[in-house]
Amino acid sequence: MAAQNLAKLGILSGYDLLHHYPFRYLDFSKITKINQVKVGEETTVIGRVKEIKKSSVRPGLKLLKIGIFDETGYIFAVWFNQDYIAQKLKVETWVALSGRVEKKYGLLQMQNPFYDQIEDEFMERGGTNTASIVPVHPATAEISSSRMRRLIRNFFNQVDPLSEYLPADLLAQYDLKGIDFALKEIHFPKENSTLQKAKKRLLFDEMLLLQLALLIKKGHLKDDPQGVAHRVPSGFLNEFSSKLPFELTSDQLCAIAEIRRDMEDSTSMNRLLQGEVGSGKTIVALAALSMSVKGKRQGALMAPTEVLAKQHFKKASPVLEAMNFSSGLLTGSTPKKEREALLSGVKEGRVDIVFGTHALIQEGVDFKKLGLIVVDEQHRFGVEQRLALKEKGDQPDVLIMTATPIPRSLSLTLYGDLDISTIKERPKGNDLATHVKTYIVSERQRFKAYEKISQEVKKGRQAYVICPLIEESDKLALKSVTEEVKKLENEIFSEFRVGVIHGKMKSQEKDSIMTKFQNGNIDILISTTVIEVGIDVPNATIILIEDADRFGLSQLHQLRGRIGRGSEKSYCILFSKLDTDEAKARMRAIRDISDGFSLAEQDLIIRGQGEIFGHRQSGRSDLKLIRLPQDFELLKKARAEAESILKDDSTLISPKNLALLEVLTHKYQSGLFLNLTG
Repeated sequence: MAAQNLAKLGILSGYDLLHHYPFRYLDFSKITKINQVKVGEETTVIGRVKEIKKSSVRPGLKLLKIGIFDETGYIFAVWFNQDYIAQKLKVETWVALSGRVEKKYGLLQMQNPFYDQIEDEFMERGGTNTASIVPVHPATAEISSSRMRRLIRNFFNQVDPLSEYLPADLLAQYDLKGIDFALKEIHFPKENSTLQKAKKRLLFDEMLLLQLALLIKKGHLKDDPQGVAHRVPSGFLNEFSSKLPFELTSDQLCAIAEIRRDMEDSTSMNRLLQGEVGSGKTIVALAALSMSVKGKRQGALMAPTEVLAKQHFKKASPVLEAMNFSSGLLTGSTPKKEREALLSGVKEGRVDIVFGTHALIQEGVDFKKLGLIVVDEQHRFGVEQRLALKEKGDQPDVLIMTATPIPRSLSLTLYGDLDISTIKERPKGNDLATHVKTYIVSERQRFKAYEKISQEVKKGRQAYVICPLIEESDKLALKSVTEEVKKLENEIFSEFRVGVIHGKMKSQEKDSIMTKFQNGNIDILISTTVIEVGIDVPNATIILIEDADRFGLSQLHQLRGRIGRGSEKSYCILFSKLDTDEAKARMRAIRDISDGFSLAEQDLIIRGQGEIFGHRQSGRSDLKLIRLPQDFELLKKARAEAESILKDDSTLISPKNLALLEVLTHKYQSGLFLNLTG
């Protein structure tokens, strides 16, 4: 049972247990005496449990009140419907309470405070002149933080001192402590100075091991001798450019050149193409697909939705026809006869480029000579889906596209195994800063916002209204799409054609609505964030986003990117309560910053990298100490050290690196040598 409970925390081995670091520390030198607490302030106190009272306020609402005493006074902790806490905090046990202090009925109290049981040994140390530091580890309902401390301490008592695995010269160069010292101190620090030294060592380890894993993975792919060496004619770029109704930007030209170099090389291309909203990534991908065809190979582009797949196909068709290339569209709704004819053409090599959804990876889809796959919005696909498409060919090149700008400081952690091409420049005359105006509005300005939408629609334009949810949530109590549709359709915009689209609709329903909107048969589209990426309707000039403070900056920027795609001035209206400092900071940023990469950096600073790392499928969620962008400079040094180590010993099998290889393999054993698309 203990093993199962530990597994919930990702602890499957002794290594995992040792790297289950405390998320905060109780420093006795910073604990407030109860008689010195101030009402209204957040504080931490420690005392013995002296009183436990349970009562029923009303049916369905139980009150638990626990009083603690620290020789200077009493304070009470109050919880509702959490009687189980009384089983943990028994009378005479030591406990730390952290929360906002209130005074009710003449008594000091904290409502729903953070609590942690403290062992006697810490109290004995903390009671002397040398203050104690108590680690607080991530825990579960079954395994408390105090029990976790005991498990880790017992483990240390049962094992020999841990062997060092970093080269001595590296430890000296960065003034790093030994691994045994670092792990013991991060769990049970003697004082703050030794804790900081432990964190410094383990932070560097985290960075170095990550960079070694990424570089080994990248090198492993580069060593593959079976990649496609595309033979692209020297005049290709001039021919391709002449078929376009516009000039390519310098960023697009640079990205095409980088992709061309990779494709002409005999090793498999594994490149990420990231771009600003509206910067023209699709044209770059189309150039890559065209180069594959010019090299006597086929190409495939996989998009996450039918709407996007159809949009890519529609945009590409005129250019491909002008290049005398054949192309097709394969989705789940492709009619049977059309599908059979298309599959036959793909198998026999008569169809050069196929656009599609996950239908591309189904059985029966066989390419004669697949040379390049393009995956649009790769984070929307699972690892297996991306691998399945790559396996349709013999080591085809891979180009991954994302419309979510990646902060420079994150690129080394999320995509350190990829080569990256970046497009920031938007087509001339379509600068977001001057083309789209962003407004932050309050509830009392709602009808002015509705009036602005009406004005735009009466001019023949179209509008989006974005709501976070499709149905009411008790926890968040945000506006739902269904509720909003009724009000907007029947009251606010009754004179206009209103449509609705959300993630719970069937694909055919969503496609039908989006097609109507794209064709101008719907004036106002009310939607969840399913329209976040890629949808291109140049006639849409205004977007209203409800509860904007609930979104991250990158997501808001993507939503804002749905407008301003035509020649008309466009407007982004954000409703926000601005009830937290974080919400205010994010709303100021989205209002004042039009560059997606700068916004991504701001989002990282404001929210931290936790949510961003959470989207990566393999080998990244265990970054515990890296904080970006604050640690970016050290991360670059770790990257350089990893490159230096692998330059001298690419497989880490020299005697001085064997211990490092063992640790690295253990940490990344499930993902170290995965295919790129994993």
